[in-house]
Order: sequence, then C-alpha cells, then structure tokens
Amino acid sequence: MRILIDISHPAHVHFFRNAISMWHERGHAVRVVAREKDITCDLLRRFHIPHKVLSKARTGVAGWTGEMFAHIGRLLPLVMTFRPQVMLQIGGTFVGPVGWLTRTPAWAFTDTENATLSNAITFPFIDRIFTPQCYILGHGGKHLRYAGFHELAYLHPRWFVPDPRVLSRFGLKPEDSFSIVRFVAWQSAHDMGDRGFSLPNKVRLVLELARHGKVFVSSEAPIPDQLKPFASAIPVHQIHHFMAFAALVVGESATMASEAAVLGTPAIFLSPTGRGYTDVQEHRYGLVQNFCETEQVEALDASRALLEASHPKSHWHEKRRHLLKDSIDVTEWLIRLVESYGETRDADAAAQQALADVLSEPGRVV
Repeated sequence: MRILIDISHPAHVHFFRNAISMWHERGHAVRVVAREKDITCDLLRRFHIPHKVLSKARTGVAGWTGEMFAHIGRLLPLVMTFRPQVMLQIGGTFVGPVGWLTRTPAWAFTDTENATLSNAITFPFIDRIFTPQCYILGHGGKHLRYAGFHELAYLHPRWFVPDPRVLSRFGLKPEDSFSIVRFVAWQSAHDMGDRGFSLPNKVRLVLELARHGKVFVSSEAPIPDQLKPFASAIPVHQIHHFMAFAALVVGESATMASEAAVLGTPAIFLSPTGRGYTDVQEHRYGLVQNFCETEQVEALDASRALLEASHPKSHWHEKRRHLLKDSIDVTEWLIRLVESYGETRDADAAAQQALADVLSEPGRVV
C-alpha cells in the first residue's frame, strides 16, 4: 500500500512515528513530507524517518497563507508522481486541497477545536476527520471518533517505557521532586490573539516551583534573563522520560499537559481557549487542572498546592490506570485503520473493523 504522511509540527512526528515504522516492516511504501517548524525535522532525523521538507513555518495570517500555497504547490506534483492510496495529516491543512485536486483520499486527525480558521479552510476538502471521543465539536458524516488521546499514539505502555537512567545526567533520581515548565510563542494559526502567563507571573511561577526542587523551563519565546538559569537542557528526544518522573508539568502547551496526563504526572494548563481532551483529563481523571488567561494567580496557587501536597507517584499512577482502561492503543488502531482501508477502500468500514480489532485484542486493558 502507498501511504503519504504530511508532518507539520513536532508533536505530529510522535503521533505517526510508530505507525510509520510498522508500515515499513509490513512492506508498505510510506512517503513522508514535512514542514520545517521548531524541532520537527530534528525529530524526524532522530527517529531515522526519511522525509522531504516542503515549506518553512511562517507567522501571521499573511505568512501562514503564503506558506500554505507554497507547501501545496510542492506537494501536488509529488502526489501525482507517488500516487498514494491515502494521505494522512494532523489537521489536514495541506493534504486536503491536494487530495481534492488529485482525487486522492485525504484524512485529517485532529483534537484541536479552536483551530477554527484552518478547519474552515481544510475540512470541506477532507474525506474523513478522525478525532478522540472527547472532541467537543461535530463535523457531520465524515467525522469518526475513537476512544483515546493523540498522545497515546506514542506514550501508551506498549510503545513507551520511562527510563530512569536518563535522569542521572542532571544528578536526579526517580524519587526526586522536579518540575517542567513550558511557555509557547502564541504564533500558531489557532493561537493568534491568545496570550498566556504575563512576564512577571512567569518569573513568579518558576521561582515558586524552584522552592520545591529543580525546574526545567522550555520556551518557544525568549526566556527572561531572570529565568535563564532554569533553561532546559533536556535532549528533545528524552523529554517524555523526564515528564514521566516529574512531580509536576506546568505551562501553556495543551499537548504537553495531555502528555503528562497519559504518563500519570499532574499538569497545570493555562490558555484562553481550552481543549476537549484536557477538560476530560481534568473532570474524569483528575490529572490536569485547566485555567484561563485571567486565572494566572489561581494557576500559580494550584501549582504550589500540588507540590506541597506531596502525593506519592502511586496516587497519580492509579488515575492513569483509569485513563488507560478507557482508551485504546491509538497506534495499533491507526495501523489497522489504514491497512483495512487498503483492503476495502471503504473508510467507514475500515474504521469500524480497526476499532473492533483493537478492542478485542487480548491484554489491551492495562
């Protein structure tokens, strides 16, 4: 089977990388194209995934629009040559229009309700839209849901086992208390006009966390001078090992909050616009606490309270077990979804079959 995957964000590398590896092992032809954004291409190289870069991320509406046309213009002849049987992308921004022009099935995987502009532009061209069950919007007959979270494609116990040895580089042990903080640049298409922690509250947050242990600060935007001693030197491909052992993850990244949750680490997420998945991870599983832009002080207080409570890791791992029991192995589902489609050419039947196969798999419940 010929499969084309378009990667436009670092987190999307993780979502697809295990499936890509399995498809290669099973003899499928997989072509990966990418958008140069942050560490996307570094991760693709780190995981030995051959790829072709079609565009570089730009900021603002004009920049994003220009990049979209440039990327699509380069993807179109590649698709006409490779002739994939299906194209996959998180969000579907680039594969949707190209799929429509070439009559190639294009599938979008999304969990981001507030990506209103890109969704409005893209979804009319997309053949199928796949989302977690917790996604709060509906997109008609082409919209199919699954029980899980994007982050389980790479952090499910089948695919990821935390390695305590990576902590030793920083003189840490698994039982030590340390925190990870993530600030974003608010320049993605779905972030335009949004803001997170103010500069004074960034400093207050990190200094307060530092009273309880080491703090690693990761930031897309420049870090204030006062926080530079806390700048993270964690290798990008090892961040999930550190998150698994952290006492707390705090920040403005919904993806990192969800990653922490599925790893059994409590998270504080601050954003003007929430997500269906972090809402569920808060209200059903108690692993995330969500705050809006006007609740920065409350987020700081909640961070302090979590560290002062000193719950044993087993407390959070029990919450994680509850989450895993309600979820599928997303990578196994994705693999079977695409392969079933290759056999049937019926996306709806393939989705039903893939879900049934994964749900019936022996030992799937953790």
